[in-house]
Amino acid sequence: MDCTNKQKGAVDNAGPMGVVFGDVVLGVHGEGFEYLFSYAAGGMESLVANGREWLYRAPKPTFWRAVTDNDRGCGFPFRSAMWMGADLFIQTKEIRIFLDGEEVKDFLPPGNNRFGGEVEAKTLTVSYTYRTATVPETEVGVSYKVEPTGRIGVDVHYYGKEGLPQLPVFGMRFIMPTKAEGYTYCGLSGETYPDRKAGGVKGIYEVSGLPVTPYLVPQECGMHMDTEWLTVRRLSSLANGPKTDAYPIGGGDGGSLTFEKDGEPFAFTCLPYTAEELENATHQEELPRARRTVACILGAVRGVGGIDSWGSDVEEAYHIDAGKDIVYSFFIVPGAPVHG
Repeated sequence: MDCTNKQKGAVDNAGPMGVVFGDVVLGVHGEGFEYLFSYAAGGMESLVANGREWLYRAPKPTFWRAVTDNDRGCGFPFRSAMWMGADLFIQTKEIRIFLDGEEVKDFLPPGNNRFGGEVEAKTLTVSYTYRTATVPETEVGVSYKVEPTGRIGVDVHYYGKEGLPQLPVFGMRFIMPTKAEGYTYCGLSGETYPDRKAGGVKGIYEVSGLPVTPYLVPQECGMHMDTEWLTVRRLSSLANGPKTDAYPIGGGDGGSLTFEKDGEPFAFTCLPYTAEELENATHQEELPRARRTVACILGAVRGVGGIDSWGSDVEEAYHIDAGKDIVYSFFIVPGAPVHG
């Protein structure tokens, strides 16, 4: 199965982009896209592609997946509970900005007044360093490189720290304003995990809606390993009216956003709930109304075990050692690129 993207335009064939240094955000725009990077929120605050907003909250590193019955049986959530706190609370330590590869110093007010308006660039890189709410503390680096085509290269680096418990997952969480109509991906068939993927068949699969496995007790579900690309389809946008929180925005590429591998394949979930929302519900009817799309693009996933379903730990090969670095990369591409 060939998943190659035929529409990856060379950076030199487009642009330049317009870059605006605001007091609290950094803006960049080009043909068909407008992005905002927030100093206060510590991340990419707005991703508008072909007139559609794709972010409800700034993307942040994620460390937690909802625990399973087997996790509970082997005591994993007790041993690794601090990662749930780290998933909920993370602090921005440093922001760095690069225009065409050269670092921009003194970009906050009043230093930003020296730009006198919009500046041009062929590439813009915004790098965030985060510190975790763990003991001992460690750091995560996330770098966004924007190209004139609108494509964004995302580099993610977890810095291993000895003394921390095993990680449930590691990656980036993107919360979108409305519930997606579905998604298409190139990877393994069905729900797969590092220790539960031998039966997966590589191919291109289309999923309708954002299915949540109807376990009696809501728990981790919907993982897809060894993914080449993921395209999310959203045909509604957030509205402020009193009777509805969404309105139609039409179809076509304007209603799609694609995540593509950069090097090694990634894992992902695409659900209407965060891990914490799943964790907080003890029965299906306690889950909130599905209103958002939560896409997690992951560089590491712990196995789910299930050797005897009630107490055996996941085999060691499928643990995530928090003492070791985790580095991975992917692209965000507006629209639904042609593959094949």
